[in-house]
Amino acid sequence: MNARILIVCSEAVPLVKTGGLADVITSLARTLRRRGIDATVMMPGYPAALEQARNLEEAGLLADLPGGPGRLLHGMMPDQDIPVLLLRTAGFERRISNPYVDERGEEFPDNASCFGALAHAAVAVCRGQTSLAPPHVVHANDWHAGLIPALLRLHRVADVGTLFTIHNLAFQGNFPVDCAAGLGIPQQMLGPDGMEFWGKLSFLKAGIRYADRISTVSDTYAAEILTPRFGHGMDGLLNERRNALLAIRNGVDTEAWNPAGDALIARSFTLSDLRGKSSCKRELQTLFELPPDPFAPILAMGSRITHQKMADVALASLPAVLQRYPRAQLIVLGRGDRTYEQDFVRLAQDFPERAAVHIGYDEMRAHALHAGADMLLHGSRFEPFGLTPLYSMHYGTIPIASRVGGIVDTVVDAGLSGLPPQDASGILFDGEAADGMTAAVSRAFALYENPAEWHPMQCNAMSADFSWSQPAEKYIAAYRDIAAHAVKELFVAQPEAPETDLPEYKTA
Repeated sequence: MNARILIVCSEAVPLVKTGGLADVITSLARTLRRRGIDATVMMPGYPAALEQARNLEEAGLLADLPGGPGRLLHGMMPDQDIPVLLLRTAGFERRISNPYVDERGEEFPDNASCFGALAHAAVAVCRGQTSLAPPHVVHANDWHAGLIPALLRLHRVADVGTLFTIHNLAFQGNFPVDCAAGLGIPQQMLGPDGMEFWGKLSFLKAGIRYADRISTVSDTYAAEILTPRFGHGMDGLLNERRNALLAIRNGVDTEAWNPAGDALIARSFTLSDLRGKSSCKRELQTLFELPPDPFAPILAMGSRITHQKMADVALASLPAVLQRYPRAQLIVLGRGDRTYEQDFVRLAQDFPERAAVHIGYDEMRAHALHAGADMLLHGSRFEPFGLTPLYSMHYGTIPIASRVGGIVDTVVDAGLSGLPPQDASGILFDGEAADGMTAAVSRAFALYENPAEWHPMQCNAMSADFSWSQPAEKYIAAYRDIAAHAVKELFVAQPEAPETDLPEYKTA
């Protein structure tokens, strides 16, 4: 019998994507299935997901979920051998353009009940209340699935293990405590030793507190989150549970992000034949309406335009960079804080025919960006892993990035002066000052002008192995360990309380 893993998340490509989490979920599930693990992705039934998933069939009707009844639909990812389980509710059906925020960029007021419903539905699967076989392990991802370990304990489900993965500790799912009753959370779980966090009910804290094992996505980030600087108020609890904390780095989907076979770029290329990158550069300039110039160094940004990603620092640094290097071109792709978005648009207006900005995201532009640019600027105040720099490295585009989190584990620094180390694959900078970012970009331009130093860095970047092979084996080992110790301490308000006193998920 193959091990059954239920991977619960808020997004997965190609159904819905707002960031790297969606890439990680699908590529991990695919890799696990190729290794004989029966992995199923469970996520909300957003309209886009319902439209794209194949062969959807009824898997269960759940009448008493937070926020109203829901239907579970079981099917397959489009064009992939990955089973998907979608929870269709009225709340999720209202999420048209973004899973988390409305058109004004404000969080949906029913986020707690919607993602609480996702957790309850996952528990119903684990309790055998649907047509699906219960999993051996639930792999809950980020705060959106954080209630699952707590609810499994509450309902005395002792034969399903839990792994809770923190992809970004800054996003915590903190809501008013008075929503607890509607989420099926008893008062006994709301104290400081439960899921209460500074007067709020924290989905993230629930996952950290009650999961059998906790993981995060790089070695350096696993160490950083134990400190006050990067712990976002959770460092005390994480230190308390540090023996349950694992570091398993993310991987890159080398089928989707492969310059040798990428159907979304102008021309394929390889480490041994980089001529196609010149065609991709010209295509990128055309796509963003910049003058085609094969000798212009292109500096790209492709990430969320937010404070975390140092949008403010980049806006302070880039005008000086463009003035100092009159032939350089800047291309920005992303979305985020509206004020920063508008500032980048104004920056492009200040440097016509040298800077271009596209507010939004699509896969074609993202692939064109990584394939055609020469350098990728990736500032970050904290970085759990950093997929975007690795995508760029696969295409011979050198990352200029902050020395934090997973970036420390994946990018070998060329330094800010002298000959780069033989294994250098990028340029790292420290701190949050514009001068530090500007110095790192200037170092990149200096190396770019010297092919004898630049080309070895491209070779190192393109040949680095960031596939899912090693991480998948670590996840499988973690699942095996969790399943072997699935019987855990169960939360019971009254030890003598019979099973029937607990709420049931009524089927319609």
